[in-house]
Amino acid sequence: MSKNLTQNAIASFDAEVKHAYQGMGLLRNSVRLRTGIIGSTHRFPKMGKGTATRRVPQTRVVPMNIAHTKATATIEDWNAPEFTDIFDQQKVNYDEQAELAEVIAGAIGRREDQLILDALDAASTTLTVSTDIGGTASGLNTAKCRRSRKLLSQQGVPKSGGRTLVISSEGMEQLLGDSDANTVDKNIIKALVDGEITRWLGFDIIEMEDRDEGGLPVASSVRTSYAYHATACGLAQGLEFRTEVNYIPDMTSWLANGIFAAGAIAIDALGIVEISTTEA
Repeated sequence: MSKNLTQNAIASFDAEVKHAYQGMGLLRNSVRLRTGIIGSTHRFPKMGKGTATRRVPQTRVVPMNIAHTKATATIEDWNAPEFTDIFDQQKVNYDEQAELAEVIAGAIGRREDQLILDALDAASTTLTVSTDIGGTASGLNTAKCRRSRKLLSQQGVPKSGGRTLVISSEGMEQLLGDSDANTVDKNIIKALVDGEITRWLGFDIIEMEDRDEGGLPVASSVRTSYAYHATACGLAQGLEFRTEVNYIPDMTSWLANGIFAAGAIAIDALGIVEISTTEA
């Protein structure tokens, strides 16, 4: 019997993967996103600051000579394939289909996050917060968050438009133990009831688990977290995420594959803060 999978089953699987993917990537909406990129690179424009000058009657104006630079993201190709027998001509087990959709979507979402984390890590930022802020070799605390806020504000980074703080699970545990963050009369979020803090000191907080892809950098017991503005980092997507389902005769199996092409780059290092914290 020849193997054929109905278009209905393929379309159903693709829709299920994309739905799961939308909830998997944590950092996609926290950076500048460009889609439909043609070519192997994309240049994100960066415009410098200008200074107004006093007008002198009947004299020529003096141009501000604003610097125009570009940060170039290199597009890379990625796959998340898996052989499976769950796609059968006579029956499709939708429970197993859902599980595979979650696996593929999760792999793509985590890889997309890692592209952004690697770009943040590669940024030549001079804005750093020592692990000794708020206590010698201390964990994530309000003092470090306050210092991060100050560093961004000193550079004129907008308070609107998205300031993000991405931290580890242990960092969240440490912040939940900070009395400034978990006391109801200081924080309108009931952190100890919900078991998480989603916003603090003007930052949208994203908690990231330990990941095989790398996750947040850690050296010995010192973890690096990041505070940044959405315009400080860019994600360029050359190939919109999609799935392919093909029957491979010599494997007598279906190959379900999630594919996308993207690259990330730090656009403005003065909008990125590296925060060092000591973890157990």
